Amino acid sequence: MITYGELLKHKLINDKMIMDSNIIKDLINDHDTRHMIEGEKYYYNESDILDRKQYYYKDGVKLEDETKANNKIPHNWHKLLVDQKVAYLVGKPPVLQAEEGEKQYEDRLNLILGEEWHDKLTELGVNSSNKGAEWLHIYINQEGLFKFIIIPAEEIIPIYDTSLQENLEAVLRYYLVEVNGQEKIRVEWWTRNNVTFYIESDSGIFVLDDTEPNNPDYHFYYNDIGYGWTKVPFIEFPNNEKKVSDLNFYKELIDSYDKNVSDLDNNLEEVQEIIMVLKGYEGEDLEVFKENIRYYKALTVNGPDSGVDKVELNIPVEAKKEMLDRLEENIFLFGQGVNMKTDKFGNSPSGVALKFLYSLLDLKASVMERKFRKAIKRLLWFTTEYINIIDKKKYDNTTVQVTFRKTMITNDKENVEIARDSKGVISDETIIANHPWVEDVSLEKERLEEQEKTELDKFGDYKGLGEGDED
Repeated sequence: MITYGELLKHKLINDKMIMDSNIIKDLINDHDTRHMIEGEKYYYNESDILDRKQYYYKDGVKLEDETKANNKIPHNWHKLLVDQKVAYLVGKPPVLQAEEGEKQYEDRLNLILGEEWHDKLTELGVNSSNKGAEWLHIYINQEGLFKFIIIPAEEIIPIYDTSLQENLEAVLRYYLVEVNGQEKIRVEWWTRNNVTFYIESDSGIFVLDDTEPNNPDYHFYYNDIGYGWTKVPFIEFPNNEKKVSDLNFYKELIDSYDKNVSDLDNNLEEVQEIIMVLKGYEGEDLEVFKENIRYYKALTVNGPDSGVDKVELNIPVEAKKEMLDRLEENIFLFGQGVNMKTDKFGNSPSGVALKFLYSLLDLKASVMERKFRKAIKRLLWFTTEYINIIDKKKYDNTTVQVTFRKTMITNDKENVEIARDSKGVISDETIIANHPWVEDVSLEKERLEEQEKTELDKFGDYKGLGEGDED
């Protein structure tokens, strides 16, 4: 069955422009960003425990108790697991390798993307892990330079050609702006060849934004010539197949951990070491009793059955500790992280033991790696189009190989031996890319070439010297 949403999106694809203000409203109203906001909140240690209130009942009415101890202790497990995954996958920037003989093309790609790309990729990894996906917008600035900027997924509504979500046909971006002291929603409708701007009117209707000199407009200008990319200049970086936050898989475990620690803290704050049980006490009230105990360290009681008993309360600390340990173990298990507190592998684990320790993290990171590789390939398409325009070239982005270099605690000695034994089995370039001491593959290749050249020059000098001796 074709849903209303699919029909709506089909209409937008065919029309290429939004002509109906109600369509914009429907798309924005249907855009659910709650899970994105929740993922970011937990990343910044703003978990649900911070909103907890204590209650009591009076005459059958539930009332907030502001006098009761209500300690709120969040634990930032989510940030730990996300940072661990991102550092593992993109702690070292992926290597871009062009085909043999296209060194100039490879250098141009690395020059245009630069260090800013690595910084943005790390940010994309964190945001995608929190929200389920994040977006990168491609643009050409006023100086004619290729640029990219992260656009929050909360602002993006993608329109795909089919439910398979393969071909991006349009993007609706919406955000708040201030107009004459009032907050209004501004909308950008991006298609394959142009962008149209809308603004919310005082009556709540979306109309064309007359502050834009050209509306619709080209994607970018170069040498005063307008261009459309022929593709929507937005790239989605999904976290996984379902585009859900990592938090989905362990949120309740974190909430339980926070609640138990906070409750334990409340108990320690509230409970008295000894509770007095009074029998036949004839004092005026409990305040007088407390004052006698505090000042005189004694009290008087009358009657044969009078007296004072004491009840000692014991908090089940060991049971709490055991439960917290179990929760911590499950957070790392279902969060697919590496618990560095483990003592199962000794002081100097082998490469096999380390890989086993990282197996769950590697499994999780590999899912993101597959999604990010496709996204980076799309980025390379835009970058290559830009190079072809300004350099008048005909480079093909499909010839570029993207290699992720995962970062983990390793046994360097074993890895170096593996690299040495792989000589002649795989290419030298692959060996260099996977060597534990190499940070920049291109730079290392240049150093090796310079080293070989120097050695050949020395060999030539030695050979010439030997021939002279024979004379």
